Amino acid sequence: MSTNAKPLWDIPTRLFHWAIVCALPLAWWSAEEQRFNLHQWVGYTILVLVISRVVWGFVGSRHSRFSDFLAGPGKIFAYLRGRGEPVVGHNPLGGWSVMVLLTLLLLQAVSGLFNSDDIFFSGPLHYWARTEFRDAMGVVHDVVFNALLAFVTLHILAVLYHQFRFKEKLIQAMVRGSAAGREGIERPRGWWWALFIAALAALALWWGLAQAPQPPPLNW
Repeated sequence: MSTNAKPLWDIPTRLFHWAIVCALPLAWWSAEEQRFNLHQWVGYTILVLVISRVVWGFVGSRHSRFSDFLAGPGKIFAYLRGRGEPVVGHNPLGGWSVMVLLTLLLLQAVSGLFNSDDIFFSGPLHYWARTEFRDAMGVVHDVVFNALLAFVTLHILAVLYHQFRFKEKLIQAMVRGSAAGREGIERPRGWWWALFIAALAALALWWGLAQAPQPPPLNW
């Protein structure tokens, strides 16, 4: 890799990726161990990360933008037939897998806001919604988690296949930003913009949750 190589994946994109890698197992463990306070904060973190990544997908560095890696049906079919054009970032399927991951993570985090075990824990928006909606969100939370497990497993297998079968340096690029054959063509946008976006997302979430109705008083 050239010392003057431009990063393929900027710092915010890499931080998002590895933060999700850490957050998902922690979310599962905290739920299994009934560490609901920790589970709640992990959920907030995932929600802020996803919102920030979506915004970064429109205003961030070139190769982090959705417009750079989301392909239409023609390019997807050409890729599946082995006739696709060379790409430095996500291939056509990989690009849409990013959208699937973001959608599942968003559904998981939002549904958790309404979730409750009816004993020890109730999400911050649990008392805002009707019973039918809360029940539906509980089902979504369970189903989407299983979908995330399946998707993450498929993602890991696909990365390992391309890493070792085709010798594509996917892991190296996601760790260092660039690798041989996987270098950007533009300088990335300043990482502080992503930090500003994340701070705004966190403040918006904090303000929104502060408006949530509180549990009704107990009648003894």
